[in-house]
Amino acid sequence: MRSRSDSLEFALLGLLTQMPLHGYELRKRMGSIFGPFRALSFSVLYPQLRRMVEAGVIAESLIEATSRRSRIVYAITEKGQERFSNLTETVSPDTWEDEGFEIRFAFFSPTSAKNRVRILEGRHRRLKEKAEILRGELEKSPIGIDKYLEEWRRHSLESADREIAWLEDMIKTERK
Repeated sequence: MRSRSDSLEFALLGLLTQMPLHGYELRKRMGSIFGPFRALSFSVLYPQLRRMVEAGVIAESLIEATSRRSRIVYAITEKGQERFSNLTETVSPDTWEDEGFEIRFAFFSPTSAKNRVRILEGRHRRLKEKAEILRGELEKSPIGIDKYLEEWRRHSLESADREIAWLEDMIKTERK
């Protein structure tokens, strides 16, 4: 996923492969993927949906609601299914970086087992590199370094080590 727009497109297509959804429900489900601290605003969501409709990967239809106004429901098209399939089988360094990995993992089921292992291994390598950098920074911390920065580095290292152990279990499971 080269850009936030690409990541957003992938996630929206993934959600719409499950069922047609209206904008509010898409935003709510995106919140469960991105987490509560990275809320997706409607000012980002609706322009992305418009671009996807124009590209023909999703279609919109007006559904009469029980409330005073109708709702627009978005559904994936055949072209969108093909695009999502192609995206799930694309493996690049973007797929194991932080945001790219989170989104890819949220829709890991349609990805082939071979590519799931490749993505997990790439993420594992990336975190091992990050952990080594953090270890080095902690070992050579200069006297007088801010104690909170040092604690943040320690916390980051512990988090990376936990994710590395989890990834090793996931890789082992995927290879079976």
